[in-house]
Amino acid sequence: MPLIGVVMKRQLNTVFPRNVLCGDIVKGLPVNENSCDGLYCSHVLEHLSLNDFRKALTNSYRILKKGGIFRLVVPDLEIEARSYIRELDRNNPSSSVKFIGSTLIGTVERPRGIRGITEHIFGNSRHLWMWDTQSITHELQNTGFTGIRNCMFGDCTDKMFEKVENADRFNFCVAIECTK
Repeated sequence: MPLIGVVMKRQLNTVFPRNVLCGDIVKGLPVNENSCDGLYCSHVLEHLSLNDFRKALTNSYRILKKGGIFRLVVPDLEIEARSYIRELDRNNPSSSVKFIGSTLIGTVERPRGIRGITEHIFGNSRHLWMWDTQSITHELQNTGFTGIRNCMFGDCTDKMFEKVENADRFNFCVAIECTK
């Protein structure tokens, strides 16, 4: 679909500066192995399937230098699940609807028409997998990351991350920093 590619490229060029390289972390970024001092990923990994998530972690690990820092932020499944349980305890008949809606893992209405189907396929706004601190830490360890720690907005080991962080992106989230 060359037309869609041209449109997306034009859109990306207006969103990101020219020196930003775009790529697919699942297929591998256009970056040499062991060449990055740091990698920042905010509200991206939850949009990947479990297998694609694991490929993304492997590719992230591959491009980081020894001692390179990986910093990530994802919505916290545990917070959402605890909220769901509280709603159940209150006998809220809409507790499941609220939970599925807050986690963005469900679809209220199936997309129809060419526009709806195109947005569904290319929009990638749904969450495909959710994480809590324990499960994502386990995945990071399995990939080879060490020094895994919970982090907060602005406590970056590498001050370069401050250029891309946004405090609002940390609300109700798992935020982790680790090293290769």
